Amino acid sequence: MSLLESSMVALGSPCPDFLLSGLDGKTWRLDDFHAPALLAVVMCNHCPYVQAVDGRINALAKAFQGRCDVVGINANDAEAYPEDGFEAMRSRAQNQGFVFPYLRDESQAIAKAIGAVCTPDFFLYDNERRLRYRGRLDDNWKDAAQVSRQELKAAIEALLDGQTIPEPQRPSMGCSIKWK
Repeated sequence: MSLLESSMVALGSPCPDFLLSGLDGKTWRLDDFHAPALLAVVMCNHCPYVQAVDGRINALAKAFQGRCDVVGINANDAEAYPEDGFEAMRSRAQNQGFVFPYLRDESQAIAKAIGAVCTPDFFLYDNERRLRYRGRLDDNWKDAAQVSRQELKAAIEALLDGQTIPEPQRPSMGCSIKWK
């Protein structure tokens, strides 16, 4: 496991269109998401950083349903890391009760296009699908009981309320994406 921080992609960057396979058998694209905000979470199954926060990600998806679409994207090399393969993704999503689509970026093109480097890596886009927040979920990935600042939640609320997203935006951290 190699610990990395997210790359802090330039705010205002557009979300690239995509065609990614979902666990539901559907091929998803950017235009399938209609809420005023879109949160793309680059994640995987085996990373302990993702495992520590995926319940919190799911809680955000529930809390903002209809106002902020959430999509999980797994770009890890499934040949080298079978625990990140499609069937393992399906099992994890079912066991965790994900309420958001969990998609497979087999070619890794979307993860590269949005500038993801670690799991989890969070990218919040506005209604025009321009990047407004890229950073961490909160100030304590390891222990939800010790969280004092829910930075991603505050960013979503600010975006939806037409307010300025609080600064600074601190990078997310986690395992490196397992590139092919």
